[in-house]
Amino acid sequence: MAHEQFVTDTKGNKVSVILSLKRYERLMEDLHDLAVVAERRDEKPISFEEMKRRLKKDGILSR
Repeated sequence: MAHEQFVTDTKGNKVSVILSLKRYERLMEDLHDLAVVAERRDEKPISFEEMKRRLKKDGILSR
């Protein structure tokens, strides 16, 4: 398993990081999920029954 590697400047300060592509993709997915949560923060919640109704209507859930 690859770990992060840091790029430093001439004074030894960390200025960049090298991540595995898999780790980077997971972080980007997490960031996207957080952005969606932030966008929908003020939406009124719906009931479980309403969610099932919508999923059935969209053909995602059967009976």
